[in-house]
Amino acid sequence: MAGIRALGAAAAVAALLVATAGCAEKDTGGGTDESGPIAVGAILDITGAGASLGVPERKTLELLTKKLNDAGGINGRKLELTVEDNQSTEDGAAKAMNQMVSKKVDLVIGASRTGTSLAMRAIAETNELPMLSMAANVKVVDGAKWVFKTAQNDSAVLANVVDYAKSKGWKTIGLARDSSAFGEGVAETLNSLGKADGISVVATEKFAPDATEFTAQMVNLRNAKADANLIWGIPPAAALAQKTYKQLGITAPVMQSHGIGNQVFLDTAGPAADGLIAPVGRLVVADQLPANDPQKSVLTTFVNNYKAAYNETPSTFAGHAWDAFQLAVDAFKAVGTDKQKVRDHLEQVKGFVGITGVFTMTPQDHSGLGKEALVLVTVSGSKWQLAPA
Repeated sequence: MAGIRALGAAAAVAALLVATAGCAEKDTGGGTDESGPIAVGAILDITGAGASLGVPERKTLELLTKKLNDAGGINGRKLELTVEDNQSTEDGAAKAMNQMVSKKVDLVIGASRTGTSLAMRAIAETNELPMLSMAANVKVVDGAKWVFKTAQNDSAVLANVVDYAKSKGWKTIGLARDSSAFGEGVAETLNSLGKADGISVVATEKFAPDATEFTAQMVNLRNAKADANLIWGIPPAAALAQKTYKQLGITAPVMQSHGIGNQVFLDTAGPAADGLIAPVGRLVVADQLPANDPQKSVLTTFVNNYKAAYNETPSTFAGHAWDAFQLAVDAFKAVGTDKQKVRDHLEQVKGFVGITGVFTMTPQDHSGLGKEALVLVTVSGSKWQLAPA
């Protein structure tokens, strides 16, 4: 029940503000006016705890918008991108979403994290506004009609954790998780997926998304003496937890979540990251993939374009934004800006080769990715490497 209450907290924030959005004049012109610019709003965690996600997402969306408009836009229409920073807060995300409704945008991309996305979800549903989140927790899209997402579900990530634990003969797992909505349900899902193979969580520790001190949590994990430990968070917290884990001399193998897939994690964790195992998207090891991987070409092109624009390698989270943008553009090209038609098109996506995986959406699945959308990676010499088979 505690997990359910916590997951509902962000939605509760949105519920307080839905009335405001509901009072805004609904966009009745989206389905009839097929001239003029196409308006896309992006609500991102650009500052605060989610900055390592939101900043590369913003860069990606700005890069893709420029390239699209330079090439003539969508069926002759320019795309106007409006970016808002929710400051990594649920209240900020809900307020920004209300603003997007008032501006009558055709679609919203965001947010970067689970809690901020949940704060936006109720407003999207009430106002029948297509929304493409880039967050992990399946609660973002469970039972949703107007909300879709591009990050792999946490359950898909944990399925890979269980598979790896089974291959190593591990039966007990210690968990240190983000106390925000991103970490809710992780222990329960891990226990459920591991039950058939006798794999279970024997200790759970929590840390705030902006935490900087992890000694108490890591000592408790060490004392639990699990076969392996899982740190579930995003940088910089996940990286600082990793450093503490190594500084305390804990010898049990350590895994991390897909939330670490960026250079910020490597830079912050330093040598302490070497040897960890994590299920992440293919982007961070794009150059190591076999030529016949269906995503290889898309990944390589994106990496080259991003490097040319920003002189840096894109992160996993930049890839989530690429997918959201391209899914939206494909829908606009196919059906125009009628919101109902855009929603229906997104729900019927099949075999879309993206950065995060190959998407197939259904009315029951607004994520469209399974556990095969991730690969196991390790870190060696502060660089990502495909984990040995």
